[in-house]
Amino acid sequence: MNPLRQAYRSLWQPASPAPLTTLRIVTGLVMLVGSLRFWSLGWIETNLLAAQLQFKYAGFEWVQMPEPAWLLYAVFGAMVLASLGVMLGYRYRLSAWLLWGSFTYVELLDLTWYLNHYYFISLLLLLLALLPAHRHLSLDVRLGRVQPFSSLPGWMVALPRWQMGILYVYAGMAKIQSDWLLEAMPMRLWLPAHSSEPLLGPLFAWTYTPWLFSWAGMLYDCTIPFWLSWRKSRPWAYLTVIVFHGLTGWLFQIGMFPVVMIAITLVFFDANTHLHWQKRFFGSWAAVQGAAFRVARPWVLLTGLYLAFQLLFPWRFVLYPGDFFWTEAGYRFGWRVMLMEKAGTATFYVTRADNEREGLVDNAEFLLPHQEKQMAMQPDLIVQYAHWLKQHYEKQGVPVAKVRAEVYVTLQGKPSSLYFDPQLNLLELNPRTYPHWLYPAP
Repeated sequence: MNPLRQAYRSLWQPASPAPLTTLRIVTGLVMLVGSLRFWSLGWIETNLLAAQLQFKYAGFEWVQMPEPAWLLYAVFGAMVLASLGVMLGYRYRLSAWLLWGSFTYVELLDLTWYLNHYYFISLLLLLLALLPAHRHLSLDVRLGRVQPFSSLPGWMVALPRWQMGILYVYAGMAKIQSDWLLEAMPMRLWLPAHSSEPLLGPLFAWTYTPWLFSWAGMLYDCTIPFWLSWRKSRPWAYLTVIVFHGLTGWLFQIGMFPVVMIAITLVFFDANTHLHWQKRFFGSWAAVQGAAFRVARPWVLLTGLYLAFQLLFPWRFVLYPGDFFWTEAGYRFGWRVMLMEKAGTATFYVTRADNEREGLVDNAEFLLPHQEKQMAMQPDLIVQYAHWLKQHYEKQGVPVAKVRAEVYVTLQGKPSSLYFDPQLNLLELNPRTYPHWLYPAP
């Protein structure tokens, strides 16, 4: 039989729910640890509540900080309880939707905190809310709230694997460009900073290490889903997942993401492996029982549309001219992970409408350090900030005719360049439109 035809038919064959069960448990666990960690480190206050303004995603300007402030703590409390519910499979549908909603809400509060892995977690939680991951080894089954399933259609078990495959392969494809492979940028800037680390420090100081890391990272991202999908190479591939994400987490301080990826990559293992370990931890409770699950055709169509969107949406950057590292048009939500070193400095000036006097803005008066850092190198955030300044001063009785900024940006270690005309009135610009007003990339 043709391998493609065989693979297609396998999507409709009954499959054990055990991999989805493991995915549900480990996702609930890492979300529980992550939300408690965020809370215990005081980041609810310092990263969110302390901000005077929040930069917004296009179309999500309506997502606002809750008032009074204690409601945000309630959101995180709901996230903690929902994580427990997902992990244990208790009142699963409510828990899963609550976890996805609370996490995505927090993610949408301020664009300056955007990270690819936050976006990925939001998508993963959405898939778990839609899939019947609670019909095996859950409290809902144990308490008789739902009937267990002995099998699911193969595509349901494969769906989270496909989502991870898209993340990895697109991240690898984004690295197939001259800066990454030929110039070893930004690795050539980042790795020497770790030359004083114990054991591996001398390796990071070696001249050719940045190229080694760049090529290895590209090859890893492009191929790891396929090695994980092949039974014979899977154990070794999973070992490289542990090494790769452990190393990147150690070097680049990217929070919980390495732990998340190491945990959820377990979904690639076959059902027998999952059942073996589930029985070791949970005994006879882990036995698969019940009837086969049948899914309505509309869900199959919606799944196809979801995957089509995931495959096409990252390519929207080709619709825009110019260097998308410079303009960042279509950059977000495209699985471009750690591809560039970019920084900027922005000095804003406000002109009064009544006497045309111009004043200098102290950004530190209004922005958190992280917000100022992100704003100073992203065109849409620069425009959002200019409009916010106008609103802020006019609330204080100061009419504003013009807000301009002198912004210098450095990209991939190159000398700083003027980002756009410093006499441009930013109030005349729309943050949602393509930043045609930028100077060309150096």
